[in-house]
Amino acid sequence: MTSSGAIGGPVPRPLHGVADGGPDGQLFDRAVEAMPPERMRMLQLDRLRAQLAGLAPRSPFYADLWAEHGFDPTSVDSLEDFDAPLTTKEMLRDSQLEAPPLGRHAGVAMAEVVRVHASSGTTGRPSYVGITLRDLEDWTQVVARVLYSEGMRPDDVVVHAFGLGFFVGGLPLKDATERIGATFVPIGTGSSDRVVQSIRDLGGTVLMSTPSYATYLAEYCRHKLGLEPAELGLRKLLLGAEPGASIPAVRARLEADYGAVVGDGMGNADVFPIYLASCPEQDGLHLCAEDQLLTELIDPASGERLDWTEGAEGELVVTHLQRECVPLVRFRVRDRVVVAATSCPCGRTSPRLHCVGRTDDLLFVAGVNVWPSAVKDVVASMAPRTTGAMQIVLSEPGPLVRPPMRVQVEYGLDVEDLDELRADVENLLRDKLVVATTVDLVPPNSLPRWEMKAQLVKRRR
Repeated sequence: MTSSGAIGGPVPRPLHGVADGGPDGQLFDRAVEAMPPERMRMLQLDRLRAQLAGLAPRSPFYADLWAEHGFDPTSVDSLEDFDAPLTTKEMLRDSQLEAPPLGRHAGVAMAEVVRVHASSGTTGRPSYVGITLRDLEDWTQVVARVLYSEGMRPDDVVVHAFGLGFFVGGLPLKDATERIGATFVPIGTGSSDRVVQSIRDLGGTVLMSTPSYATYLAEYCRHKLGLEPAELGLRKLLLGAEPGASIPAVRARLEADYGAVVGDGMGNADVFPIYLASCPEQDGLHLCAEDQLLTELIDPASGERLDWTEGAEGELVVTHLQRECVPLVRFRVRDRVVVAATSCPCGRTSPRLHCVGRTDDLLFVAGVNVWPSAVKDVVASMAPRTTGAMQIVLSEPGPLVRPPMRVQVEYGLDVEDLDELRADVENLLRDKLVVATTVDLVPPNSLPRWEMKAQLVKRRR
């Protein structure tokens, strides 16, 4: 595979003898996924220095940013002294407004771009992400590692219930599924009848969707079709695009409903479609792109770098090591994570992370940090007295919330004493999260169901 034009030449082979040896039943890409940490750090440093040296001449955005902050891209002698200024999503939006369509940080001419994806933007204008042929190869390899880690195998029949448009949970997952050798069935969103029919007709073994849609589909099967979700015969649910599969109560409910193993993955349109994945140990998410991404932890308030040690908590910051189009350097992902472990019985040597929530979703209630996903976990743990569906309702934009925080919660079908349930939910939220709430109980199936990302917070103007 080659790339022509400004970048030009054949796709470079990996450094230090890294090669794709193919899946071996445990790891998809053992040469990378089981690489000793010290050797991986050497690889990352080599690729970082090469990336920085070539980036300023082709990225006016980074040339100006580095000059403004006095950062010399040729001065990095170790990963520890890498102190380039941080990049934010707001900077990328401004960059694209100044130099459409891909921005002053594009890094390549549009003629080099073979595909464009996009993420939603708060300004109403999408944030566009282009990829070159080499970027496409790297995306496919990383996402294949992710799906393999989550449990996908060549004999699987994968029913895909994400959208196939701009969304990076579409075509990149198709490419990776085909690389693994599994059968890809592209259904998309908005067609639950077709999802169920395809699973039954084609012998589907894997459902790929958001946790919200998997929850919705279970209810749809029961209430619309008179069918228990476990009767579909799925073996695996590979879920992502929102918190849920890593929320213990939500994952337990889905595994019980479907009689299937739940795999979880996380990604970001600006970084990689998915680069964090669960493994059979089900204790955190592995970094599956260490050869492509340098990852750091920072204090989200001060921006100071934190030590990468077990139990450390901070905001994830990433740097592309080989990206040609829209490469990012020290990009604030806005995901707050805890380092769960730096080794794993599965054989992968990359760290495992628990995602606490997004730093831009965090609410502050009378000095207490409240993550919407944590509220969801408490409510879901009370099933079947609740359906698990909930929304935090804010009368002001936040993140400051004047107590008590208002939460809408769906009660279960067989609940008779609503006053008792309301008190129990409020007490459990106070005990678990140390936050005062006012719980409004609403009938089953009255809150929105989401095929894509669930909206756990509703802001009223």
